[in-house]
Amino acid sequence: MIENKKNLNLTSIQKKILKSGWGNSAVENSVVEKMSYISDGLKVNGFCAYPKEPKEKYPCVIWCRGGFGNAGSLDDFYAQGILGQLASWGYVVFASQYRGNAGSEGTDKFGADDVNDVLNLIPLADELEFADTNSWGIEGWSRGGMMTYLALTKNHNFKVAITTGGISNLDCNLKESNFMKKLIKHTNKNFDEKFCLKRSIINQVENYSKATPTLLLHGLNDERVPPHHSIDLSYRFIEHKIEHRLILFENGDHFLREHKKEVDEQRKNWYKKYLK
Repeated sequence: MIENKKNLNLTSIQKKILKSGWGNSAVENSVVEKMSYISDGLKVNGFCAYPKEPKEKYPCVIWCRGGFGNAGSLDDFYAQGILGQLASWGYVVFASQYRGNAGSEGTDKFGADDVNDVLNLIPLADELEFADTNSWGIEGWSRGGMMTYLALTKNHNFKVAITTGGISNLDCNLKESNFMKKLIKHTNKNFDEKFCLKRSIINQVENYSKATPTLLLHGLNDERVPPHHSIDLSYRFIEHKIEHRLILFENGDHFLREHKKEVDEQRKNWYKKYLK
């Protein structure tokens, strides 16, 4: 059940910045609301977004945030930009802050039980009469890519998936990225093999949904999650005959700041091809 729905608190200056970064439609043609919901008995905070003045049923998309703890959590500004843009494309969007973050109950486990916080968003769509509950997509950036991969080992009903700078091999990433070590040091200080194996899709591709065409986007200059995460996963997808497309962006960093227009175009087209 969707609880505690609230409007976002944005200033006129923030709205102006949002329009310049995500386009007028992300602000003018969407509604983005804060909410909370129950996941495994825990009250978890998140957001829902949808087209303004909905006139039909729209496919649903789950957005998986990156980061760990409150680092990377969605605030009102980024929720309006990221989720509002998706909603303006004609989708009902749900996003979780994950347990233990941004006022949510529980503890962030970085890819363990908190994957349920992603999947437990699905029943919420039943409460929105304009949501097409039979059509689902899922998307994530960075840690959110990892959450997307793990969700797709548990649920094979998503029609489309997109990851950007997604973590496919946590053990490898911990060895390569000091940023990632600092990010999750409070979860597992020893970074033992079992911890990493359970969270790495590269080791369990056989469990990944074969019914979900997946778009892999990655910057070649990504220092937080090196591009081989998506390249290596692409090879594994080929081995297992999983439909996908890999796009690498020359000089692209972790956030693909210099490629935003092209990234948005690729995302929009992928959703349109498989979810509309």
